[in-house]
Amino acid sequence: MKVKLKSTDSLNNFVATNEKGHQIKLAADGSSTGPMESVLMAMAGCSTIDIVMILEKMRQDLKHIEVEVESERREEIPRIFTKINLHYKLTGDLKEKKVEQAINSSLEKYCSVSKMIEKVADITSSYEIL
Repeated sequence: MKVKLKSTDSLNNFVATNEKGHQIKLAADGSSTGPMESVLMAMAGCSTIDIVMILEKMRQDLKHIEVEVESERREEIPRIFTKINLHYKLTGDLKEKKVEQAINSSLEKYCSVSKMIEKVADITSSYEIL
């Protein structure tokens, strides 16, 4: 796996490109996604993809899913995450026990991003079936 990052119009704005040509804009000045925000996005994406796949295997009728991520970082440098909560909102004909099992399986076993981050931050989750 390789990615490339280069500055764009200023030395505070960057574009990261993967081997397939997909891009993400990153910025240190708040004009686009910050690097730490991109980590939270990666965790949300990683776990949500897992959850969708797990629920499909469980034959659950998932119609829509979204996740809201809230975090806390320490004040000292490096400002690593100390707490992260992922709140999943799922729509469909779903059994609560299956949803809980899918979320736990993702965060505790399958999601590579959360497995890396759990070494430094307390990761919690919650959900609601709409």
